[in-house]
Amino acid sequence: MRLLHTSDWHLGRAFHRVNMLGAQAEFIGHLVTTVREREVDAVVVSGDVYDRAVPPLAAVELFDEALHRLAGLGVPTVMISGNHDSARRLGVGAGLIDRAGIHLRTEPSAAATPVVLGDAHGDVAFYGLPYLEPALVKDEFAVDKAGHEAVLGAAMDRVRADLATRAPGTRSVVLAHAFVTGGQASDSERDITVGGVAAVPAGVFDGVDYVALGHLHGCQTLTERVRYSGSPLAYSFSETDHRKSTWLVDLDADGSVSAERVDCPVPRPLARIKGTLDGLLADPGLARHEEAWVEATLTDAVRPADPMARLTERFPHTLSLVFAPERAPDDPSVSYARRLAGRSDQQIAQDFVAHVRGLGPDERETAVLREAFDAARADAVVREVAR
Repeated sequence: MRLLHTSDWHLGRAFHRVNMLGAQAEFIGHLVTTVREREVDAVVVSGDVYDRAVPPLAAVELFDEALHRLAGLGVPTVMISGNHDSARRLGVGAGLIDRAGIHLRTEPSAAATPVVLGDAHGDVAFYGLPYLEPALVKDEFAVDKAGHEAVLGAAMDRVRADLATRAPGTRSVVLAHAFVTGGQASDSERDITVGGVAAVPAGVFDGVDYVALGHLHGCQTLTERVRYSGSPLAYSFSETDHRKSTWLVDLDADGSVSAERVDCPVPRPLARIKGTLDGLLADPGLARHEEAWVEATLTDAVRPADPMARLTERFPHTLSLVFAPERAPDDPSVSYARRLAGRSDQQIAQDFVAHVRGLGPDERETAVLREAFDAARADAVVREVAR
């Protein structure tokens, strides 16, 4: 069986101030063409179909068009909800859509109820594990501690139990939306940390033939059977070096896997450039970036006049301007934002405690801070889901 593995469409998302709906529509066209020309047997979409719980109408219309085009091919599609999606909204009409060969899996309680498709060698069971927010699903999975590893592990126990009841030789595919250990993150994914630990080990998914992951935006292979497709488009300058693609996966009769990357259309290349303003405007080596979307980091000791206007004369698609004068980290003139860059909320709070009283928090106080951040974050998720 030949699968096309994709995820993280983020329909409705902009890239800085650029509307990406046209590029997203081009990707949908590319997806449909790939399915038809490469004789794909099933499409899997591993979450974050939309960019937010209440997407704009234009994004909903594009999703509707995508469903109609995929259904028109007669090729089954299995989709799960991600942490950006509203599972309840995405799942509306799932029972009816199911009849058209579009299988939406948004209910945690249905994680062990597969979509079963067949080929010349027998059945393939597709298990859709939507994004499992620990604070919301811990009771469903009867886990004592609300953590990602605990709820995913419990869901996979159900999957393996169901698989054990099926005919010998039944192959299996799991769709999941999670941060798995070994994956490389970028700046455009929403944090899903709980209890200070976001990542789950790849071993959680043992016992199935292929795991189609979503959430991280870089295409990557954790093991031959566990892969991220990544997002089809770049959504931050941290993805400048990404090669955006989908996975074309062949699942053989014995469950062995072979995979090929299929490149996605690139609306415009990305470039990160750094130096003094005069240096960037004069450097002949930067000519290749003149038609790219550009993030420019200026290292001038004194902020120059009209930097964006001058940059856009040479780089008309400059979208981001960063000021980073070359100073020592302990220089008092270093900006607050730069001092905090790369630090988590937990680390910032602990540093604040140390600054105020001259001594950092002890183990008990650190746990209290962690619980407070987790509770606030979980409350924000519950509020968003309830919208």
